[in-house]
Amino acid sequence: MANLPPIAGFLLLLGLGFFFGLAFEEFHAQGRQARPGGVRTFPLLALAGGLLYRLDPAHLLPLSVGLLVLGAWLTCYYWRHVEEIDPEGRPNVGLVVPICNILAYLLGPVALAEPPWMAIGVAVVAVLLLTARERLHTVARRIEIGEFVTAGKFLILTGLVLPFLPNEAVTRFTELTPHQVWLAVLAVCTLSYASYLLQRYLAPPGGGLWVAVLGGLYSSTATTVVLARRAGAEPTARLQAQTGIMLATAIMYLRMLIIVALFDLPLAAALAPALLALALVGLALAALWYRTHATPTPTPTTLGAASGPLPANPLELSTAFIFAALFVVISLASAWVRGAFGESGLFGLAAIVGFTDIDPFVLNIAAGGAAPLPVAAGAAAILVAAASNNVLKAAYTAAFAGWRAAVSPAAVLVILALGSLGAAWWIAAG
Repeated sequence: MANLPPIAGFLLLLGLGFFFGLAFEEFHAQGRQARPGGVRTFPLLALAGGLLYRLDPAHLLPLSVGLLVLGAWLTCYYWRHVEEIDPEGRPNVGLVVPICNILAYLLGPVALAEPPWMAIGVAVVAVLLLTARERLHTVARRIEIGEFVTAGKFLILTGLVLPFLPNEAVTRFTELTPHQVWLAVLAVCTLSYASYLLQRYLAPPGGGLWVAVLGGLYSSTATTVVLARRAGAEPTARLQAQTGIMLATAIMYLRMLIIVALFDLPLAAALAPALLALALVGLALAALWYRTHATPTPTPTTLGAASGPLPANPLELSTAFIFAALFVVISLASAWVRGAFGESGLFGLAAIVGFTDIDPFVLNIAAGGAAPLPVAAGAAAILVAAASNNVLKAAYTAAFAGWRAAVSPAAVLVILALGSLGAAWWIAAG
């Protein structure tokens, strides 16, 4: 995107300075604390920064001198107030306020020199970080140290290991490369990890159905097992558990679409109508079941954080390595089956792997592990795997919940399985 004309950049820096200053002043007004900066100061700082930038856009000498002057003033101010203690016994001065003043000053040159999204993004992120202080501190206190260790390992595997993996096939049996294999692992683990963190730290207390939705993004099979056990063990939680099983599988179709789209947009486009339709059917059946059986008085037991053990961290290295091994094995099996038995053999393999973990198979198709494969055949194979996986979840539901509690969710899972098979037939025949 090209830079804005001078007049538009001028208006943008004033508007963003006012927006930032208004949020800054309102935030500190709630705490009854006087701080340098606000609804007048920040627009003036942005204006000063923009004008000083315009005086020498090549060498930035006036802008640098202005930044030094601002920094010197802030230093003098905080040198005087750094020993003050607020009513709660904490130091009365932190780094956030001077950083906000410096950001307001730099908004001017950024609005004039960079594309608009840069200045807007900086202002919005600064306001969100400023106003979400208590929420962010609360989340930080709730996160266990092990989460940071795991996230650090993930960053190492992403930023250090992934770039060094060869992007050439190492065997004639499959066209997948080590780089593609690990990229697929990271894609699935990242999606699952995001759902895991939301479920563990941000899901509302007692939000049983929200937990089921997030569980569908994490693993619909694992979520089904947990909720089926819940339905069988606690009759007061049965309705939410049954509805949650339906919701988790409906969300599974959206998860599959996201995963495929990351690696093969044409395949995702071919699958989108069927997957979206199946997701909507699942959501509609879950809503209908819940609406027709919900009682006016809420039950005391919910499916919140206490509904059972949380799923294992999907970024644990052992989980990632197992997934990578399954991905390679299924890739080799898919290539051999298709070579020996054609596309019909691939559909049979899809039905078999659906009784385990379908993610490696779905990623194998999307990443080209069974190449060369027509888009229609790949889409149909993925839908067949989803159908058999739904049958497996129906069996889990019956086994863990008992036949009385399992009839409705298992019936919905079978309906979705039949819908998946019908969509697969339609795509393959077309």
